[in-house]
This record gives sequence, structure tokens and C-alpha cells, in this order.
Amino acid sequence: MKRCFFGRGAALFIAVVAVFALSCTKPEEKQAADTVVYSYPSNVGPLNPHLYAPNAMFAQDLVYESLVRLKDDGTIGPALAESWDISPDGMVYTFHLRQDVQFSDGEPFNAAAAALNFNAIMGNAARHAWLGITNKIEQYEASGPYDFTLTFNTPYYPCLHDLALPRPFTFLSPKSFPDDGDTSKSIKSPVGTGPWKLAESRLGEYDLFERNDSYWGGKPNPAKILVKVIPDPVTRALAFESGDINFIYGMGQINYDTFNRLRNSEGVIGAISGPRGTTTLALNTATGPTRELAVRQAIQHLINKAEIIKGITLDTQIAADTYFAADIPYCDVALEPYTYDEKKAAELLDGAGWLLPAGKKIREKNGVPLEMDFCFTGNNAAEKSIVEVLQGQALKLGVSFNLIGEEADSFNNRQKTGNFGIIFNNTWGPPYEPHAMVSAMLVPSNADYMAQIGLPMKAQLDANIRRVFGTTDVNERSAIYRDILTTLHEQAVYVPLYYTTMLKVYRKAEIRDVGFSSNRDCVPLSTIILE
Repeated sequence: MKRCFFGRGAALFIAVVAVFALSCTKPEEKQAADTVVYSYPSNVGPLNPHLYAPNAMFAQDLVYESLVRLKDDGTIGPALAESWDISPDGMVYTFHLRQDVQFSDGEPFNAAAAALNFNAIMGNAARHAWLGITNKIEQYEASGPYDFTLTFNTPYYPCLHDLALPRPFTFLSPKSFPDDGDTSKSIKSPVGTGPWKLAESRLGEYDLFERNDSYWGGKPNPAKILVKVIPDPVTRALAFESGDINFIYGMGQINYDTFNRLRNSEGVIGAISGPRGTTTLALNTATGPTRELAVRQAIQHLINKAEIIKGITLDTQIAADTYFAADIPYCDVALEPYTYDEKKAAELLDGAGWLLPAGKKIREKNGVPLEMDFCFTGNNAAEKSIVEVLQGQALKLGVSFNLIGEEADSFNNRQKTGNFGIIFNNTWGPPYEPHAMVSAMLVPSNADYMAQIGLPMKAQLDANIRRVFGTTDVNERSAIYRDILTTLHEQAVYVPLYYTTMLKVYRKAEIRDVGFSSNRDCVPLSTIILE
């Protein structure tokens, strides 16, 4: 793999040139006062509501809607369904749809349109198997002109949370379906019922959204949203400072030091959200030294999280003791955290036979060095900084981390195949936690399944995961989640580093406020109020 490195001066020069280029490719010579300008690392994609990358989730959320939605307080509220009934056995959900909704192309939204979309989604069920609801739906039907019914093969308590996700259970206009009805291949055009319409895209330059003035839920304040393609955080910060974009929002959109500098600038508002998921490391229990419990426990104790929080995130993130934050439903389990303790880590390694030979820097066992591949996304500056710090921390105790930074596709492939010793594997925040994250542990779609596959109790763990979704008794459900989370914690499968927060900066002369979305992958563009 060929790697190229640029000096700081060269990087700054490239960033300045990029900002200049962006300013020359605006769709209008001067941006209108009723347009908000945001940026994203890439174009938003074809915006197929039923698929994943390269479709940008925040943009899918602008155009499409689901039956229910995740509210700002983390609870589930009405969306295209204004109410719903649940059968006593928890197996039948009947949604009563709004009767005043139409797609932005004028097509009516009704139960027939909902059934058409579900038919396309469930026709590609294997792709959505990571999401528990896909495996539980037995039947879906338009039970009336504005009544839509889901029947499950067993009770499934997270039904509403799964339906509140920005994909895949959202609705495309019938006119935009391909002739064969198979949206897993393509769609004719991205048309939904949401507050925005995709008006124009230029590859590598921008995506332009226009307000859907027929939107049932009220008209957003901006008339247009211009999303400029800016891959690099340094370039993005320069674009903000030059006035080329109005605000910066999200995770990884801005460097931590730049965020702290900007929020202390005159006329700029900067803020940090509460936890929106956990930045974690997954340890491979099936291969290499990490298949030994003592090694996994030692890694937990040798990591100095305070150094990462202060030195890398500059106190913008919150140190994590557990895989899920305690305020997530069913996750306040009172687990004893693994504390930073070099002496304890050394004792664990010594006791497991990983000893430091005289004159050597790396521990060995039967002549095999204590080393493992530590995989991360190569262009993620935060991850790169973290692995370099952790590499130094581990080396002090005779543990070698071989750093492997790769492009996203290669990194994702390692997660699915288990070709790693340690790998970043972050949780997804509300409304995915804990149920969707736990459900994903059953299939090799992320690092979870491969990280856990070497556990001696993996079969029982999976059985508990399947059982927790079917119980209608809250106390029983809590007890099962306690067993699942306790097992993963005691087996040291994950190293929780910090609870991830969202960062935002904007100029108060341009924007009255930018809220924080409950879903970390969505941007609250519809609620922005321009000055």
C-alpha cells in the first residue's frame, strides 16, 4: 500500500487552493439570504431511501420520512402515522396514516404507497438482516385506505425504534419506482414526503436542496440548502472562516483544536452535544493473542483514556467506562469499570505466560511475540492520533500494536471478515442503542460478530440476544440485557474509549440557532432559523 505524506505548509496551501476552487463553483454568483450553506465530505449520492452508502443518511433524512420519528428528547413520536395500535400479544401493529400527506411530486401518500415500499424493502431483506425488525415481519398490508398493518412472527418490542431510522423503512413516491419495482438496483428519482427536494447535484462540487412548500409538517425557515463537497476538515474550517459556508456540524467535520479556537472567536457560537454513541475498540476473541481473556483484560488496563480525552479530543469528549452510556435504556447495569492500571496489566500478562525476555522490548510466549494488528480508517485524523498514542502506551508494557490505516472499503472488509486484532467499532447512538447494536451482533455485518466469535459462551450470548427482543415483560427484558452486557464486559470484548459528542459552530449574525439532532447521523437543517 503506497502512502503519501505532506508537510503542514503543503497541506495548508492545498486547503487554501481548495477553498478558492469552491468559491468559484457556487451555483449562484452570490448566495441568497434565504439559503443555508453546509458542507459534507462527498456528494449525497442517488438518495435511494432503501439502501445505504453511498447514500448520505443526513440527506435521506431531509427527503424521506418514516411512519414514526425519533424526537429531540429521545422518545418516539408520530410522523407519517399519526397514531397506532398494538395488539395485547405485541405481534400486530396497526398504523393510522395521516390523510393530508403527498409526495413532493404530487402523488398521495396512503396505505397502498406504504405497502408498495415495504414490498421493495422486504424483497431485499437479506441486505437489512442486521436490523431485527426485518427478520420478525411476517406480513404487511394496507388494511384500509389509510391503515397499514404489520404482523410479526414473535413479539418484537423495538419495532417503533427500528421504524424511526432514516433508512431503510422510509417511503419513495410510487412514480419514482423502477419499472420492475426493485429499488435494490436503482430508483428513477429521489422523491419523498419530507420537507426538502433534491434540486441539483454536481459531482465533486455541491448538492442543492429546495424547500418542499407542500410539506404537511410546516415550512422550514430556509428556502434552500446548499451542501458543498469539502472532504477535508482543515479546508472546511477555512471555508467557514471565509464565509463560504454558514456552519459546521457533526462528528469528524472539524478538528478538535480548530473547534476550540473557533468557538472562542468573536461572533461565533460553538457547542457540544451530550453523548451520541461510544467510540470503542473491538478485540478479536478468535485469533492472535487477543483470543486469551488475560490479554484482553490487560489491554483494558494499559490504556490511559485520560491522556486521549485531554491530549487528543481536548476535553470535547467524555471518557467511557462501559460499552453503552448508563442513560441508554436497559444499560444502567452497574458494571465495574476497567481502570488505567499498568501494574495490573503487567500482572495479567505475566500470569498468562507473556514474559519480557532480557534485552528485548516486546513480550513473548513460547517464542511468539505479543503483537497484534490495530486497524483504523486511514483518513480519519482522530483515529490516527488515537492509535499512535495507544501504540506508545502499549509499548511501555512490552505489547506491540502494528498500525494498519486503510481506506473505508478495506477497513469495512476487515470488520466483516475478522482480519484484525484490534479495530475501531463505534456504537451508533439513539435510536439504535441498545437493541439494534445488539441485533447486529448476530450477523457478520460489522466487527461485533467476528470479535465475539471466539467466546466460549457465544451460542448462549446469541440465544439471549434473540430472546430479549421477544419478551413483553420489561423486568425480564432488563434482566436479559444485564446478562448480555455483563458477559461482554467481563469477557473484555470491547474497550470503550469515550462517549462521542457532536460539535457545532455557527455565526450568530447569520443563524439564530442550530439544534442538536438525537440521531448523530442526521443534521437538523429543517429547524435552522436564519437571521
